[in-house]
Amino acid sequence: MRSIWPVFIWPALLLVCLIPGLLNRAVSSLSAGQVPVLDTPLWKLTLWHLGLVLSAEVVVLLIGVPLAVAVTRPGRASLMRLAEALTGLGQTVPTLAILALAVPALGFGIKPTLLGLLLYGLVPVVSNAIAGLLAVDKPTLDAARGMGMTDTQRLMRVELPLSLPILLAGVRTSTVYNVGTATIGAALGASGLGTPIIEGLSQQNTGLVVIGALLAALLALSLDGLLGLVAAEA
Repeated sequence: MRSIWPVFIWPALLLVCLIPGLLNRAVSSLSAGQVPVLDTPLWKLTLWHLGLVLSAEVVVLLIGVPLAVAVTRPGRASLMRLAEALTGLGQTVPTLAILALAVPALGFGIKPTLLGLLLYGLVPVVSNAIAGLLAVDKPTLDAARGMGMTDTQRLMRVELPLSLPILLAGVRTSTVYNVGTATIGAALGASGLGTPIIEGLSQQNTGLVVIGALLAALLALSLDGLLGLVAAEA
């Protein structure tokens, strides 16, 4: 049985870096010997960033999974190709362009950031959900039908459970992508771990940039490891 302890190395490092003042002092040599100072504690920025990402992933799942189910029903191959093409546009358009286009309609703050996270995170969830549902063996579905299961029962008891590992791999990828994407939202006033990066760039303070980038990387690695553990148990 594989040990689960290595998974918790990244969350442990993240918690150590969030000890008040520790990371700020560690990067002081990159800030002309001055300890970088932020108006908001790093732990609050991290929690806010995590909240943005998880909120976006909930919406992604609420949209992506039903969409994948709908287009993988028999006789809907053309709709499936259309859905994959449309969701794929979310990653072909640069994130900054999506956010810039969303600002006139949604204003600054959380809303355009969540829209960008939704569009960017939808692709791996939809594509993996479709792949997982299509990978279910036809004999298994025929056996479920022979047992008298309805279409809904086959979906809930057979198709979704069997496709869950592939779906979770998509959720894992989507979440890690969006941890990085969410940092751009700070430029629109959405706060999070992009705040020290934006402030560092504006002040030409390398230490602040390193703080934001390091914490975002540790958060992404932590979520990737934890979701990987969940997927392994599925």
